[in-house]
Amino acid sequence: MRKIILLLLIFTLVACTAPPEESPDWDDYDPFGAPNPQAAIPLSTLLPPTRSAGETISTPTPNAARFAPADQQGSGFKIIPDSELVYGPASLLLNMDIYLKSKNGYIKTYTQEVDGEMLSGTEIITRVAQDYSVNPRLLLALLEYQSGWVTESAPAETNYPLRYYVEWYAGLYHQLVWTANELNRGYYLWRTNAVTEWTLVDGSLLPVNPSINAGTAGLQNYFALLYTRDIWEYDVSDEGFFATYQSLFGYPFDYAIEPLVPPELRQPQLTLPFARGETWSFTGGPHGGWDEGSAWAALDFAAGEPRGCVPAEEWALASAPGVVVRAKNGAVILDLDGDGYEQTGWVLLYMHMGTDGRVQSGSKLETGAKIGHPSCEGGLSNAAHLHFARRYNGEWIPADGNLPFNLDGWISSGTGNAYDGFLTKGSQRVEAWDAQNPANEITR
Repeated sequence: MRKIILLLLIFTLVACTAPPEESPDWDDYDPFGAPNPQAAIPLSTLLPPTRSAGETISTPTPNAARFAPADQQGSGFKIIPDSELVYGPASLLLNMDIYLKSKNGYIKTYTQEVDGEMLSGTEIITRVAQDYSVNPRLLLALLEYQSGWVTESAPAETNYPLRYYVEWYAGLYHQLVWTANELNRGYYLWRTNAVTEWTLVDGSLLPVNPSINAGTAGLQNYFALLYTRDIWEYDVSDEGFFATYQSLFGYPFDYAIEPLVPPELRQPQLTLPFARGETWSFTGGPHGGWDEGSAWAALDFAAGEPRGCVPAEEWALASAPGVVVRAKNGAVILDLDGDGYEQTGWVLLYMHMGTDGRVQSGSKLETGAKIGHPSCEGGLSNAAHLHFARRYNGEWIPADGNLPFNLDGWISSGTGNAYDGFLTKGSQRVEAWDAQNPANEITR
């Protein structure tokens, strides 16, 4: 009976969605002066295209030998490309305010207080998309699929629109935070060949089909945490979430950029993020870039004597020249390619930067320019420190992967445990330690 009701609900939601928009035309828009900001942006201005819109792509998959027999595996249907999960170049195609003007959804009038500030529904989606680096188009489609918030003015579910029924996560912001984290978890586990089965809501294990891609893995993980296998199979099929996405935005693979992170990618030259002659503590090895579900893209550094959450007197500095595209809520995003978009190319995240003295958005910086003072601002922390991470085309780049940090010749590595790790330069080696300790001191 539950399955029948769910199918009827899904049918109703799909029936209420607006007609699909036309597939993007990559060649007809100037992103710096066109009259129609909702028109498609030519991705050639953001990233060299590797395929034409509508062209079938071959998605790389891990080695199938590690997986369960085919008759035990879950769905192999590819729902979205990798570039539709991350807050990458193709996310520039969406202007939410303009897009939602033609819809009559609950999201248009929704407001919620977040960290003492009243935010609109679109502001909440934007904040979560930026923080977690998850495509806002995907978040909108999930809201529509799960609760009809894009097209229905009075949806039945308003407290738990992403269907995660835990009291702490009531309200749009917390629902999206949980969802974005789990989308990232599935995506980055798949990218690192670290998962072969999903854990369903009833505790049973569902073997993964090796033919899927990372973007699909993110969605499969999200739905697995909410439903049993019969409902999960529908959600991840071409009749489930995929159909709702297509009704809102068109065929998802028309937005694909493959590969999102080129195999030959190299890190630009970066310095340690503090002044020459200073000694800081390396307090955190590779761990989540934003929340624990993302790739282990971050390292932590602390300055001076431990003083709890009192902002440090020392300055965190720009490790490379760039443009500050965002500076708010403790976070500073430094865009290294200078195009003004955090969704394209290399960007650096400086987190826990205190308000006092923090660099302003729009600032053009040279290497060594002041970013801000390490503090506890912007997230949970037991002491003032700098949380330092990298993204490329919106994807979190692991500090313990094939492209580790290189900071003045110091190379990052991990141990397989979050926050554990090393910085190595020739014969010198510094170990991460969550305190001030001779073993973790590093001098620039």
